[in-house]
Amino acid sequence: MKTTNDTAARERPLLHGCGTALVTPFLPDGAIDEERVGALVHRQVAAGIHFLVPGGSTGEGVTLNGSEKVRVTELTVEAAGGAVPVIAGCGGNDTAEVVALARSLEGTGAAGLLVVTPYYNKPTPDGLFLHYTAVAEATSLPIVVYNVPSRTGINVTAETLARLATIPGVAAVKEAAGDIMQMARVVQAVPADFAVLSGDDGATLPSMALGAHGLISVVSNQIPGPMAELCDRCLAGDFAGARRVHRRWLPLMDANFFETNPGPVKFSMAEMGLLEDRCRLPLAAVGAENRRRMREVMESAGL
Repeated sequence: MKTTNDTAARERPLLHGCGTALVTPFLPDGAIDEERVGALVHRQVAAGIHFLVPGGSTGEGVTLNGSEKVRVTELTVEAAGGAVPVIAGCGGNDTAEVVALARSLEGTGAAGLLVVTPYYNKPTPDGLFLHYTAVAEATSLPIVVYNVPSRTGINVTAETLARLATIPGVAAVKEAAGDIMQMARVVQAVPADFAVLSGDDGATLPSMALGAHGLISVVSNQIPGPMAELCDRCLAGDFAGARRVHRRWLPLMDANFFETNPGPVKFSMAEMGLLEDRCRLPLAAVGAENRRRMREVMESAGL
């Protein structure tokens, strides 16, 4: 669809639209519920989602060991059946371990890697550059930089990201700083074929109006179809239609952060009959008051 809209006129990279940051379902003994993983992926693909991201923050990647991250990626790739790309969570705060994991994920069929900035260490811009260079040199898979300062304690500025974009193989960013001015600077700083993806559901519409290419979403675990539609409308320059979708689902986007993600979204999905409400410690079950609030939001949304 041709349009004169600036967003659509930007060179569109391979990774665009709405990708779901998949939750990881668990069995009562704490193991990955492999059957549920497949069912969730099939639901996502049938709803028209554009790509899938297992093993990230929403997938409780920090409490999955290396072999579990590989396995959940394999399951996602298998269930997706080539219908959509799979971007595997591959983050950590030890560069050597991330390099080893990146090599292990090469054989899963993943189309790329989501690599969060090292947390707790608080590396300098030089440290970040060297970290991402080491990971990129270890794999042929394209890398998505994941900037989420609320979890990692470090922010990747637009200037630093522009430098990271010069590393061969670093192809995209999931920008979740929660700062729309930073998003504006990021879109302006990186090359046109470098994919800029919002990491905040509620910021998708303004981010894409500024020129971002899409979203890695939490709420699309619950409503993959509407979130794919929101991104499609933005990419087509239909911002009036996108606003209608955004306003319809904003309360649910907010509700997913009543407590630490993915607690609320997993509780909601359990209420929808999609999985069992289980997180790995140190995440606990959502408290009673927030369960009540989440049910109210779901009922209002028709879920």
